[in-house]
Amino acid sequence: MANFTTSMTVVGNLTRDIELRYTQSGQALAAFTIASTPRTYDRETKQYTDGEAIFTNCTLWGKPAENLAASAGKGSRVIATGALKSRTYQDREGNQKTATDLVVDEIGMSTLFASYTKGGGAVREKPVAQDSWGTTPDQDGDTPW
Repeated sequence: MANFTTSMTVVGNLTRDIELRYTQSGQALAAFTIASTPRTYDRETKQYTDGEAIFTNCTLWGKPAENLAASAGKGSRVIATGALKSRTYQDREGNQKTATDLVVDEIGMSTLFASYTKGGGAVREKPVAQDSWGTTPDQDGDTPW
């Protein structure tokens, strides 16, 4: 029988610095949240409108977790892909809760708004274009990609 998982890719900004922990066996675990805000372009007003922000809780294991903690921090724009996993837990009042996390397989820095030096670390912000996303709609009102 095949094992199917729900896979997804999230593009957004880290909401806080990476929380790097180690298990008792020494395995690294990075916990972080990616915030994504959908945007739409209104052809009549020629303005972008932000939708409601989506916050995705993420985990990353092993050496990639250590690499991410050394490379990215609050506000970094990232692209992450992985499998959605649900877990249940009890809150402080004893109520049963369910949370869905993205268990990240791959993660990297987005170069849409910033460039990164070879070898990592330093970030050079690009000047922002006509809107806060750095995009300019084409003649049809669509974004350039």
